[in-house]
Formats: sequence, C-alpha cells, structure tokens
Amino acid sequence: MGALGAHMSIAGGIHKALWRGKQLGCDTIQIFTKNANQWRAKPLVPGDIDAFQKAWQQTGINPIMAHDSYLINLASPEEGLYRQSLKALGEELQRAEALRLPYLIMHPGSHKGSGEQEGLHRIAQGINLLYHRGGGTEVMILLETTAGQGTNLGYRFEHLAKIIELVEEDERVGVCLDTCHVFAAGYDISTPEGYEATFEEFHRIIGLDRLKVIHINDSRAQLGTRIDRHEHIGRGHLGLETFRRLLQDTRFAALPFILETPKGKDSQGEDWDVVNLRVLRELL
Repeated sequence: MGALGAHMSIAGGIHKALWRGKQLGCDTIQIFTKNANQWRAKPLVPGDIDAFQKAWQQTGINPIMAHDSYLINLASPEEGLYRQSLKALGEELQRAEALRLPYLIMHPGSHKGSGEQEGLHRIAQGINLLYHRGGGTEVMILLETTAGQGTNLGYRFEHLAKIIELVEEDERVGVCLDTCHVFAAGYDISTPEGYEATFEEFHRIIGLDRLKVIHINDSRAQLGTRIDRHEHIGRGHLGLETFRRLLQDTRFAALPFILETPKGKDSQGEDWDVVNLRVLRELL
C-alpha cells in the first residue's frame, strides 16, 4: 500500500512539520517551504536544513514533498507577474533542492483571458527557462490537476499532456492527481465505471508512469461544477467507496496519498487529520 499522510504546517520552523506529522500518525507529509501567501521568503540557513534532515531521519517519514506558493502564476499574460512567478518558482525549486525533497507540486496557472493554448505554452516556456537556469536540480516538478475554477488551467488531462509535451526535459515533470479537483472538473470517479474510464483516459493521454502523488480529498462541490471545495473523507460527493477503490488499486500501491482536508477538530475534540487518516486506513 502507499504511504498515507497530510499537509503539515511549518510554523515555528520547517523541521517541526515532520514532528507534527509523526504525532498525527502520518507516513508521508507535504509542506510549504515558505509562507504560501507571500512572495518573499527568509533564506534557508544551514541550521534550518540540518534540523530538517535530523527530524527526517528521526521520524522516518517518507517521502516528503513541497507545494509551491499560491501566488505563482506561470500562465499569466501580464509580463510583470509572469517574471515574478518565474523568479519565485525558481526559488521554490532551490529550497526543495536544499532540503533534498523529490517533488515540488504546482498548480499550472490561470490564463486570465489570454486563452488556454497561450497559457499552456507560457507554463511550459517558464519550466524550460527554469530548468536551463537551474541546471542540475534533482527536484521533479509535479503539475497538479485542478477543478478549473475561473480561468485556471489543468482541469483536463489534455492540458497537462500539452505542457509535458512542450517541456524539453520532460522526464523532469510528473503529475499530482487531486481526487476532489478531478471530480469537480467532470471526471466521475465516484462510480466503478467512471473510475475505470477516468484512469484509462489518464493513462492514454498522460501515462500512469507520470503519476507520482495523489491528493486524497472528498469534494463538497458536485460533479462537473468546477468548484474547488475540499471535504473530509466520506463526507462529500465522492463517498467512501471511491476511496476504498483508490486505496486498493494495485497500480497505485507505491504512491504517497496526501490529505488536504479542512484542518481543526471534530465535535469530539479529535484532530480531523487523525480522523481522516483512520478512515483511510480502515478502507485498506
């Protein structure tokens, strides 16, 4: 079976995310390497990196992946924002590299009315520029499937396939599939037939070998609404059987599954991440 975990806060120090994950029973975690709502980041100093590596060794949590800032938009037609996004994504790659993380997950971006094809070309162009500049970074960029709110790209498998096709070093790009997002985008993984059809389509258009991480979230929004609202496992429109199917699918046995469900405590005062992880483990 794949490793189960959740997105963890880095408040108080990046290494603390690992201990939070350990405490909640995570096998794997996802982190931001900086404040996700700010462009600027305090540089990672050797002490931060050492504390992180030590915590990684002591907790045994694996793998650990980074998610980029929500401000970054590589599909932006606005030159200033595009350049700022490029610079920020380059810094995120360097931070992930310094921490020795295998993956940096990114939302493809929003074309802001410039058109989907134009946006997809800009994203690929940006990734090409970064890989040329950054040289031999080992970090793989994972393009995340999106719900397709507004002018967001990535809600069709074809979008991700097009970006990958345009990236020169395409072996350095993979995919992160979000269950809530694909459902909201119109891929009905909530029925056995729809589930099989979706992954057959994914394999035909992108290739299952590109799939490296699964964000495991239920959906508050209905099928095809293109509204991105995460819900606790089994409490949304996807239902428990969808997650049972996914967790028992041998094709994904080696993949990490990351929760991005709402944080906080349930009515019993129990941490929601603990509750959701228990539900998932029971489905296994």
